[in-house]
Amino acid sequence: MSVRSSQPLKIAIVHDWLIGGGAERVVLELHHMFPEAPIYTSYCTDEWRQKMDGKVVTGWLQHFPRLRKYIAPVRAWWFSHLDLRGYDLVISSSGYEAKGIRVPKGAIHINYCHAPTHYCWSRYDEYMQHPGFGIFDPLARLGLKLLVGPMRRWDLKASKRPDYYIANSTHTQAAIKKYYGRESVVVHPPVDVSRFAGNFRSKRTGFVIAGRQTPYKRVDLAVQACTKLGLQLHVIGKGPDHKRLRSLAGPTVHFYTNVTDAAMPKFMAEAEAFLFPGIDDFGITPIEAMAAGTPVIAYQAGGALDYVILGKTGLFFEAQTVDALCSALTDFSHYSFDHDRIRRAAQTFAPDVFQTHFRQLIDQITHN
Repeated sequence: MSVRSSQPLKIAIVHDWLIGGGAERVVLELHHMFPEAPIYTSYCTDEWRQKMDGKVVTGWLQHFPRLRKYIAPVRAWWFSHLDLRGYDLVISSSGYEAKGIRVPKGAIHINYCHAPTHYCWSRYDEYMQHPGFGIFDPLARLGLKLLVGPMRRWDLKASKRPDYYIANSTHTQAAIKKYYGRESVVVHPPVDVSRFAGNFRSKRTGFVIAGRQTPYKRVDLAVQACTKLGLQLHVIGKGPDHKRLRSLAGPTVHFYTNVTDAAMPKFMAEAEAFLFPGIDDFGITPIEAMAAGTPVIAYQAGGALDYVILGKTGLFFEAQTVDALCSALTDFSHYSFDHDRIRRAAQTFAPDVFQTHFRQLIDQITHN
Protein backbone atom coordinates (compact mmCIF):
# COMPACT_ATOMS: atom_id res chain seq x y z
CA MET A 1 0.00 0.00 0.00
CA SER A 2 1.35 3.45 -0.87
CA VAL A 3 0.35 7.07 -0.95
CA ARG A 4 1.51 8.67 -4.17
CA SER A 5 1.17 12.43 -4.17
CA SER A 6 3.34 15.47 -4.68
CA GLN A 7 1.58 17.09 -1.73
CA PRO A 8 2.71 16.55 1.90
CA LEU A 9 0.88 13.77 3.70
CA LYS A 10 -2.05 14.84 5.82
CA ILE A 11 -1.44 13.01 9.10
CA ALA A 12 -3.49 12.35 12.23
CA ILE A 13 -2.37 10.76 15.50
CA VAL A 14 -4.70 8.72 17.73
CA HIS A 15 -3.97 7.61 21.31
CA ASP A 16 -5.94 5.83 24.04
CA TRP A 17 -5.72 8.67 26.60
CA LEU A 18 -3.25 11.35 27.64
CA ILE A 19 -2.64 11.42 31.38
CA GLY A 20 1.10 10.68 31.75
CA GLY A 21 3.40 7.69 31.27
CA GLY A 22 5.68 6.00 28.78
CA ALA A 23 3.03 5.67 26.08
CA GLU A 24 2.32 9.39 26.25
CA ARG A 25 6.02 10.09 25.68
CA VAL A 26 5.73 8.29 22.35
CA VAL A 27 2.81 10.54 21.39
CA LEU A 28 4.80 13.61 22.46
CA GLU A 29 7.65 12.57 20.19
CA LEU A 30 5.23 11.94 17.33
CA HIS A 31 3.90 15.45 17.94
CA HIS A 32 7.44 16.81 17.66
CA MET A 33 7.81 14.95 14.37
CA PHE A 34 4.42 16.03 12.99
CA PRO A 35 3.51 19.28 14.81
CA GLU A 36 0.53 20.03 12.55
CA ALA A 37 -1.13 16.63 13.06
CA PRO A 38 -4.17 16.65 15.36
CA ILE A 39 -4.09 14.15 18.23
CA TYR A 40 -7.39 12.36 18.82
CA THR A 41 -7.86 10.79 22.25
CA SER A 42 -10.63 9.74 24.62
CA TYR A 43 -9.42 11.88 27.53
CA CYS A 44 -6.65 14.43 28.10
CA THR A 45 -5.47 16.31 31.18
CA ASP A 46 -4.85 20.05 30.98
CA GLU A 47 -1.12 19.41 31.47
CA TRP A 48 -0.88 17.11 28.47
CA ARG A 49 -3.08 19.34 26.32
CA GLN A 50 -0.53 22.08 26.93
CA LYS A 51 2.40 19.74 26.16
CA MET A 52 0.76 18.93 22.84
CA ASP A 53 0.45 22.65 22.00
CA GLY A 54 -3.33 22.55 21.92
CA LYS A 55 -3.46 20.01 19.06
CA VAL A 56 -5.53 17.51 21.11
CA VAL A 57 -9.03 16.62 19.94
CA THR A 58 -11.40 15.00 22.45
CA GLY A 59 -15.11 14.23 22.47
CA TRP A 60 -17.86 13.70 24.97
CA LEU A 61 -15.81 11.17 26.97
CA GLN A 62 -13.67 14.10 28.10
CA HIS A 63 -16.53 15.12 30.39
CA PHE A 64 -16.40 11.87 32.39
CA PRO A 65 -12.83 11.68 33.79
CA ARG A 66 -13.74 9.58 36.82
CA LEU A 67 -15.41 6.97 34.63
CA ARG A 68 -12.42 6.69 32.29
CA LYS A 69 -11.11 3.40 33.75
CA TYR A 70 -14.52 1.75 33.91
CA ILE A 71 -15.83 2.12 30.39
CA ALA A 72 -13.58 0.16 28.04
CA PRO A 73 -16.50 -0.91 25.79
CA VAL A 74 -17.60 2.71 25.47
CA ARG A 75 -14.07 3.79 24.61
CA ALA A 76 -13.96 1.04 21.97
CA TRP A 77 -17.20 2.34 20.44
CA TRP A 78 -15.92 5.93 20.49
CA PHE A 79 -12.66 5.13 18.72
CA SER A 80 -14.33 2.96 16.09
CA HIS A 81 -16.66 5.85 15.22
CA LEU A 82 -14.07 8.62 14.90
CA ASP A 83 -14.40 10.59 11.68
CA LEU A 84 -10.94 10.51 10.11
CA ARG A 85 -11.90 11.47 6.59
CA GLY A 86 -9.37 13.59 4.75
CA TYR A 87 -6.22 12.02 6.19
CA ASP A 88 -3.62 10.16 4.15
CA LEU A 89 -1.84 8.58 7.13
CA VAL A 90 -3.19 7.82 10.59
CA ILE A 91 -0.79 6.72 13.34
CA SER A 92 -2.44 5.05 16.31
CA SER A 93 -0.38 4.76 19.48
CA SER A 94 -2.19 2.16 21.49
CA GLY A 95 -2.11 -0.57 24.07
CA TYR A 96 -5.90 -0.63 24.33
CA GLU A 97 -8.75 0.54 22.10
CA ALA A 98 -7.30 3.28 19.87
CA LYS A 99 -6.11 0.75 17.28
CA GLY A 100 -9.80 0.09 16.53
CA ILE A 101 -10.19 3.25 14.44
CA ARG A 102 -11.45 3.04 10.88
CA VAL A 103 -9.54 5.04 8.30
CA PRO A 104 -10.94 6.19 4.96
CA LYS A 105 -10.32 4.20 1.80
CA GLY A 106 -6.86 4.85 0.43
CA ALA A 107 -5.43 6.02 3.76
CA ILE A 108 -2.74 4.11 5.64
CA HIS A 109 -3.11 3.11 9.28
CA ILE A 110 0.10 2.41 11.22
CA ASN A 111 -0.28 1.15 14.78
CA TYR A 112 2.53 1.72 17.27
CA CYS A 113 1.65 -1.09 19.68
CA HIS A 114 2.63 -0.78 23.33
CA ALA A 115 1.06 -4.19 24.01
CA PRO A 116 -1.93 -6.28 22.96
CA THR A 117 -4.74 -5.21 25.29
CA HIS A 118 -3.63 -6.35 28.74
CA TYR A 119 -7.02 -6.91 30.33
CA CYS A 120 -8.05 -9.16 27.43
CA TRP A 121 -4.92 -11.25 27.12
CA SER A 122 -1.59 -11.50 28.98
CA ARG A 123 -2.69 -9.88 32.25
CA TYR A 124 -6.30 -10.98 32.51
CA ASP A 125 -5.58 -13.08 35.61
CA GLU A 126 -3.64 -10.23 37.23
CA TYR A 127 -6.51 -7.81 36.58
CA MET A 128 -8.92 -10.28 38.15
CA GLN A 129 -6.75 -10.58 41.27
CA HIS A 130 -5.87 -6.90 41.56
CA PRO A 131 -8.19 -4.71 39.46
CA GLY A 132 -6.80 -1.52 41.00
CA PHE A 133 -10.18 0.12 41.67
CA GLY A 134 -9.97 0.21 45.46
CA ILE A 135 -13.32 -0.33 47.13
CA PHE A 136 -14.84 -0.97 43.70
CA ASP A 137 -12.60 -4.01 43.05
CA PRO A 138 -15.49 -6.54 43.42
CA LEU A 139 -17.54 -4.59 40.87
CA ALA A 140 -14.54 -4.36 38.53
CA ARG A 141 -13.97 -8.14 38.75
CA LEU A 142 -17.60 -8.85 37.93
CA GLY A 143 -17.56 -6.42 35.02
CA LEU A 144 -14.33 -7.86 33.59
CA LYS A 145 -15.59 -11.42 33.93
CA LEU A 146 -18.81 -10.58 32.10
CA LEU A 147 -17.22 -8.41 29.41
CA VAL A 148 -13.92 -10.17 28.66
CA GLY A 149 -15.51 -12.47 26.06
CA PRO A 150 -17.12 -9.68 23.99
CA MET A 151 -14.06 -7.44 24.44
CA ARG A 152 -11.71 -10.17 23.24
CA ARG A 153 -13.84 -10.62 20.13
CA TRP A 154 -13.86 -6.86 19.54
CA ASP A 155 -10.10 -6.62 20.18
CA LEU A 156 -9.34 -9.36 17.67
CA LYS A 157 -11.53 -7.66 15.11
CA ALA A 158 -9.88 -4.31 15.82
CA SER A 159 -6.42 -5.87 15.52
CA LYS A 160 -7.08 -6.48 11.82
CA ARG A 161 -7.66 -2.78 11.08
CA PRO A 162 -4.09 -1.42 11.11
CA ASP A 163 -2.23 -1.90 7.85
CA TYR A 164 1.11 -2.08 9.65
CA TYR A 165 2.27 -2.78 13.19
CA ILE A 166 5.28 -1.31 14.96
CA ALA A 167 6.13 -2.95 18.29
CA ASN A 168 7.90 -1.21 21.17
CA SER A 169 10.04 -4.29 21.99
CA THR A 170 10.75 -7.84 20.87
CA HIS A 171 8.54 -8.98 23.78
CA THR A 172 5.61 -7.01 22.38
CA GLN A 173 6.44 -8.19 18.87
CA ALA A 174 6.03 -11.81 20.04
CA ALA A 175 2.77 -10.95 21.81
CA ILE A 176 1.36 -9.28 18.68
CA LYS A 177 2.11 -12.47 16.76
CA LYS A 178 0.69 -14.70 19.52
CA TYR A 179 -2.58 -12.88 20.17
CA TYR A 180 -3.27 -11.09 16.87
CA GLY A 181 -1.44 -13.24 14.32
CA ARG A 182 0.18 -10.11 12.87
CA GLU A 183 3.77 -9.38 11.92
CA SER A 184 5.49 -6.25 13.21
CA VAL A 185 8.73 -4.28 13.17
CA VAL A 186 10.41 -3.20 16.42
CA VAL A 187 11.13 0.47 17.09
CA HIS A 188 11.99 1.10 20.72
CA PRO A 189 10.20 4.04 22.37
CA PRO A 190 11.98 7.35 22.97
CA VAL A 191 13.63 7.89 26.37
CA ASP A 192 14.78 11.29 27.61
CA VAL A 193 18.28 10.04 28.36
CA SER A 194 19.81 13.53 28.28
CA ARG A 195 18.11 14.32 31.60
CA PHE A 196 20.20 11.62 33.30
CA ALA A 197 23.39 11.60 31.26
CA GLY A 198 25.21 14.32 33.20
CA ASN A 199 24.69 12.65 36.56
CA PHE A 200 27.66 10.43 37.34
CA ARG A 201 28.91 9.47 40.79
CA SER A 202 32.24 7.78 41.49
CA LYS A 203 30.90 6.51 44.81
CA ARG A 204 27.69 4.49 44.67
CA THR A 205 25.88 2.91 47.60
CA GLY A 206 22.76 0.79 47.80
CA PHE A 207 20.08 0.03 45.23
CA VAL A 208 17.08 1.82 43.79
CA ILE A 209 13.69 0.88 42.39
CA ALA A 210 11.10 3.29 40.99
CA GLY A 211 7.64 3.19 39.49
CA ARG A 212 3.97 2.82 40.27
CA GLN A 213 3.58 0.36 43.13
CA THR A 214 1.13 -2.19 41.77
CA PRO A 215 1.36 -5.95 42.43
CA TYR A 216 2.45 -6.92 38.91
CA LYS A 217 5.54 -4.66 39.18
CA ARG A 218 6.80 -7.05 41.90
CA VAL A 219 8.39 -4.30 44.00
CA ASP A 220 7.76 -6.67 46.92
CA LEU A 221 10.60 -8.90 45.69
CA ALA A 222 13.08 -6.02 45.86
CA VAL A 223 11.86 -4.94 49.29
CA GLN A 224 12.02 -8.46 50.75
CA ALA A 225 15.37 -9.36 49.14
CA CYS A 226 17.12 -6.20 50.35
CA THR A 227 15.56 -6.60 53.79
CA LYS A 228 16.79 -10.19 53.97
CA LEU A 229 20.34 -9.28 52.92
CA GLY A 230 20.48 -6.03 54.88
CA LEU A 231 21.09 -3.95 51.75
CA GLN A 232 20.16 -0.31 51.35
CA LEU A 233 17.20 0.15 49.00
CA HIS A 234 15.52 3.40 47.93
CA VAL A 235 11.92 2.77 46.84
CA ILE A 236 10.57 5.67 44.77
CA GLY A 237 6.89 6.03 43.95
CA LYS A 238 3.50 5.13 45.33
CA GLY A 239 0.42 3.16 44.39
CA PRO A 240 -2.14 0.66 45.67
CA ASP A 241 0.57 -1.73 46.94
CA HIS A 242 2.38 0.92 48.99
CA LYS A 243 1.00 0.02 52.42
CA ARG A 244 1.79 -3.67 51.97
CA LEU A 245 5.32 -2.89 50.79
CA ARG A 246 6.00 -0.84 53.91
CA SER A 247 4.84 -3.75 56.05
CA LEU A 248 7.41 -6.00 54.33
CA ALA A 249 10.32 -3.59 54.70
CA GLY A 250 13.17 -3.76 57.17
CA PRO A 251 15.32 -0.86 58.43
CA THR A 252 17.52 -0.73 55.31
CA VAL A 253 14.58 0.00 52.98
CA HIS A 254 13.57 3.64 52.55
CA PHE A 255 10.46 4.97 50.82
CA TYR A 256 10.11 8.22 48.86
CA THR A 257 6.66 9.11 47.58
CA ASN A 258 7.22 12.65 46.31
CA VAL A 259 10.46 12.58 44.32
CA THR A 260 10.43 15.30 41.66
CA ASP A 261 11.60 14.81 38.10
CA ALA A 262 14.54 17.07 38.89
CA ALA A 263 15.62 14.89 41.82
CA MET A 264 15.29 11.53 40.07
CA PRO A 265 18.67 11.64 38.23
CA LYS A 266 20.51 11.97 41.55
CA PHE A 267 18.84 8.85 42.96
CA MET A 268 19.76 6.92 39.82
CA ALA A 269 23.36 8.11 39.72
CA GLU A 270 24.05 7.31 43.38
CA ALA A 271 22.80 3.71 43.19
CA GLU A 272 24.93 0.64 42.62
CA ALA A 273 22.15 -0.83 40.48
CA PHE A 274 18.53 -0.34 39.49
CA LEU A 275 16.23 -3.26 40.36
CA PHE A 276 13.59 -4.31 37.83
CA PRO A 277 11.80 -7.44 39.12
CA GLY A 278 8.55 -7.20 37.15
CA ILE A 279 7.64 -8.04 33.55
CA ASP A 280 7.19 -4.92 31.47
CA ASP A 281 6.38 -4.66 27.78
CA PHE A 282 9.39 -2.34 27.48
CA GLY A 283 10.35 -0.37 30.59
CA ILE A 284 11.38 3.28 30.36
CA THR A 285 12.79 3.65 33.89
CA PRO A 286 15.60 1.08 33.55
CA ILE A 287 16.86 2.95 30.47
CA GLU A 288 16.83 6.17 32.49
CA ALA A 289 18.98 4.43 35.12
CA MET A 290 21.36 3.25 32.42
CA ALA A 291 21.60 6.83 31.14
CA ALA A 292 23.09 7.68 34.54
CA GLY A 293 25.59 4.85 34.08
CA THR A 294 23.71 2.56 36.48
CA PRO A 295 23.47 -1.19 35.71
CA VAL A 296 20.11 -2.97 35.88
CA ILE A 297 19.30 -6.17 37.76
CA ALA A 298 16.19 -7.48 36.01
CA TYR A 299 13.92 -10.49 35.89
CA GLN A 300 14.83 -12.32 32.69
CA ALA A 301 11.68 -11.60 30.68
CA GLY A 302 9.80 -8.84 28.90
CA GLY A 303 11.29 -5.69 27.48
CA ALA A 304 14.41 -5.98 29.65
CA LEU A 305 15.72 -8.61 27.23
CA ASP A 306 16.25 -5.80 24.70
CA TYR A 307 18.66 -3.76 26.80
CA VAL A 308 20.08 -5.76 29.73
CA ILE A 309 23.28 -7.46 28.55
CA LEU A 310 24.81 -9.83 31.08
CA GLY A 311 27.92 -8.37 32.65
CA LYS A 312 27.81 -5.25 30.46
CA THR A 313 24.63 -3.33 31.26
CA GLY A 314 23.36 -5.49 34.11
CA LEU A 315 22.37 -8.93 35.39
CA PHE A 316 19.34 -11.20 35.17
CA PHE A 317 17.60 -13.44 37.68
CA GLU A 318 15.58 -16.33 36.30
CA ALA A 319 12.65 -16.72 38.73
CA GLN A 320 10.35 -14.14 40.33
CA THR A 321 11.24 -15.21 43.86
CA VAL A 322 13.00 -13.53 46.76
CA ASP A 323 15.71 -16.21 46.78
CA ALA A 324 16.46 -15.75 43.08
CA LEU A 325 16.80 -12.00 43.48
CA CYS A 326 18.94 -12.47 46.60
CA SER A 327 21.26 -14.70 44.58
CA ALA A 328 21.56 -12.05 41.84
CA LEU A 329 22.26 -9.33 44.40
CA THR A 330 24.98 -11.49 45.92
CA ASP A 331 26.48 -12.23 42.48
CA PHE A 332 26.40 -8.52 41.64
CA SER A 333 29.29 -7.84 44.01
CA HIS A 334 31.54 -10.03 41.84
CA TYR A 335 31.04 -7.86 38.73
CA SER A 336 32.76 -4.66 37.72
CA PHE A 337 30.70 -2.46 35.41
CA ASP A 338 31.89 0.24 33.05
CA HIS A 339 29.46 3.06 33.85
CA ASP A 340 30.39 5.07 30.78
CA ARG A 341 29.72 2.05 28.57
CA ILE A 342 26.28 1.66 30.17
CA ARG A 343 25.57 5.33 29.52
CA ARG A 344 26.49 4.90 25.85
CA ALA A 345 24.17 1.90 25.59
CA ALA A 346 21.30 4.05 26.85
CA GLN A 347 21.94 6.63 24.13
CA THR A 348 20.64 4.16 21.54
CA PHE A 349 17.15 4.82 22.98
CA ALA A 350 17.32 8.61 22.65
CA PRO A 351 14.42 10.49 20.99
CA ASP A 352 16.43 11.30 17.86
CA VAL A 353 17.07 7.58 17.32
CA PHE A 354 13.33 6.90 17.63
CA GLN A 355 12.57 9.67 15.14
CA THR A 356 15.09 8.37 12.62
CA HIS A 357 13.80 4.80 12.71
CA PHE A 358 10.15 5.86 12.67
CA ARG A 359 10.64 8.18 9.69
CA GLN A 360 12.50 5.47 7.78
CA LEU A 361 9.57 3.10 8.26
CA ILE A 362 7.03 5.69 7.19
CA ASP A 363 9.06 6.45 4.06
CA GLN A 364 9.26 2.75 3.23
CA ILE A 365 5.53 2.23 3.77
CA THR A 366 4.25 5.30 1.95
CA HIS A 367 6.55 4.82 -1.05
CA ASN A 368 6.43 1.04 -1.31
